[in-house]
Amino acid sequence: MAASPSLNPPLLPGPLAAPVLGLGTWRMGEDRHTRAAELAALRLALDIGWRAFDTAEMYGEGGAESLLGEALAAALRGPLRRDELFVVSKVYPHHASAAGVAAACERSLKRLRLDCLDLYLLHWRGAVPLAATVEGFERLRTRGLIRHWGVSNFDVGGLQELAALPHGMQCAANQVWYSLTRRGVEFDLLPWQQARQMPLMAYSPIDQGALARHAGLKRLAAEAGATPAQLALARLMAEPGVMVIPKSSDPARLRENWAAAAITLDEPTRQRIDALFPPPRRKQPLAIG
Repeated sequence: MAASPSLNPPLLPGPLAAPVLGLGTWRMGEDRHTRAAELAALRLALDIGWRAFDTAEMYGEGGAESLLGEALAAALRGPLRRDELFVVSKVYPHHASAAGVAAACERSLKRLRLDCLDLYLLHWRGAVPLAATVEGFERLRTRGLIRHWGVSNFDVGGLQELAALPHGMQCAANQVWYSLTRRGVEFDLLPWQQARQMPLMAYSPIDQGALARHAGLKRLAAEAGATPAQLALARLMAEPGVMVIPKSSDPARLRENWAAAAITLDEPTRQRIDALFPPPRRKQPLAIG
């Protein structure tokens, strides 16, 4: 295992051009008593070098977007440029009609204090027809309020249905639960997306912290001179077209996870990780978290 000399994560291939490592904000903005600490964490993340951020209107019912917006606004008053950031948000399924998605996006932009989202996702599939959601997304693109759109929690069948719709091939990404314990996407979903240069965004890539406590991964990490979380992230980032979005408000974890982008796994380490967490041999249901 070796550390890359680069201080910045590489970018995904294709038109999305997002860093392969981004910071999640799930469960931020839910409690006013933790707001100051969460805001400080986001500011620290920007200071460390994090440039991609994932949020949603669902997170804290807009609270996470507001927190992130405050942190980004302060950073953008300094030397940071908007084109250095990659900001992702998500729309509730019940807001995903052609008109509803426009109103939801405008609310998210206001909370984020931005003029445009880099990527806007349908959080999960609901009752609104996909064609109406795509129509709404395309209108937002035409207006310049989003650069790209995509989906979340879609398996291959859903993506195929989406691709058959007018403008459905404009789908730029799919965000799903993907971790060493939930590798089912590697059987068919990840290859399907890789063949189309559609990045897969991995949420909960450390299983919400559980993999940091995995005994076997701890032993391997100690031998490799890394941490279990770093190995878990590095293994996923080794897959072409995968972006990982771990969430943390802990300063030490923010630095630890950031450093994972500089790790290049050698083949023996990769094989030992795969022995601990075998890749799938058959189709598995999509994990939902």
